[in-house]
Amino acid sequence: MAGGNEAPRVALDTLGCKLNQAETEALSRQLAEAGYRLVAPTTAAEIYILNTCTVTQAADSKARHRLRLAHRRNPKARLVAIGCYAERSPAELEDIEGVELVLGNTRKAVLPRLLCEMDGLGFPAAGEINHGRNGRTRSFLKVQDGCRNFCAYCIVPLVRGQPYSVPAGDVVAELKSRVAEGYQEVVLTGTEVGTYCCDGLDLKGLLGRILAETSVNRLRLSSLQPPQVSPALIKLWRDGRLCPHFHLSLQSGSDGVLEHMKRRYTTDEYRQVVSLIRGLMSDVAITTDIIVGFPGETDAEFEESYEFCRKMHFARSHIFPYSPRPGTAAANMVPVPSKVKKQRLGRMLALAKESLGSFNRQFLGRTLEVLWERETSGLWSGLTGNYIRVYARSREDLTNKILPVELIEIYKDGVWGEVL
Repeated sequence: MAGGNEAPRVALDTLGCKLNQAETEALSRQLAEAGYRLVAPTTAAEIYILNTCTVTQAADSKARHRLRLAHRRNPKARLVAIGCYAERSPAELEDIEGVELVLGNTRKAVLPRLLCEMDGLGFPAAGEINHGRNGRTRSFLKVQDGCRNFCAYCIVPLVRGQPYSVPAGDVVAELKSRVAEGYQEVVLTGTEVGTYCCDGLDLKGLLGRILAETSVNRLRLSSLQPPQVSPALIKLWRDGRLCPHFHLSLQSGSDGVLEHMKRRYTTDEYRQVVSLIRGLMSDVAITTDIIVGFPGETDAEFEESYEFCRKMHFARSHIFPYSPRPGTAAANMVPVPSKVKKQRLGRMLALAKESLGSFNRQFLGRTLEVLWERETSGLWSGLTGNYIRVYARSREDLTNKILPVELIEIYKDGVWGEVL
């Protein structure tokens, strides 16, 4: 152990989706209860754990870079790689200097107990874990995992396995614990949250139980597929605790490309879902994911996608170039030339920035409630319920407070506000 009888310091780091963040958060709870000292990822800790993503080549590269950086920061540290990249290609991570342990998604649950055994610490019994917010304002709670869709480009079904939903009673109990710890917002996450199904409850039933049985101030969903949205589900948003924010995966605004991607909807069906949501609630934010340069995407199909995104007026868009993933159908398709892909990426990124600014400008002069998250050199930042990033200066400690804020002007990737 570090420092004689002192428990080792553990730095937990995460790449990728909100599901990964939820799993890292759960891991941090177990390790803290066992006695480990949790520190920031940039700290020269005795143990560095990276929860990896493998959805793109860039994600793989980031994982390797962070592990090497952690080794340079402390050459004696035990480096641990877990998650999707560790599931897909453990040998690539094992070859990195300093990496002692690689656990894929099917084995990472044993990590806390394994570390406790290695360090002579007692592993906490179920139900004992409760160490508070640890400085955070939003909690990510995993309610579902796995996918069987096998979209042509996606590695996720191969590294996450078959769908599984957490029993509603367990979700409610966990959420009550987060509320008791002081969290103002809980984000429900999963590989496909919209497919939630357990003990006779679908996602609508789960949300209904949460709203009826907990006092959470804000509840947000990580992502939905268009076919998973129904009028009955949307009506739950009459409860103001559900954040008016829907992340609806699109991937392409061209029906031809969507078909080749093996997506299970058309652009017209997507448009209808967006119209349904906007017709039933005001001030709602629709955010999305877009892939550019999917194999075989023609100039005409890209223009279709570009125009569709322009007309959708997305609040935020996660734009990324297609990245071949071994074992997926698209990996064997004819690629779009890198130069063309780069040009398309630039245009779509510019459109996303323009659309973000347009959405935010609608709210200038309005007063919205902001959950304040963090402060850097006197500059605070937080989020509205509809996912607008707000910045302000204050001498007061705003951490984890939901306060009314007047939105003044466009600033960085969000809006400058004045706390009222």
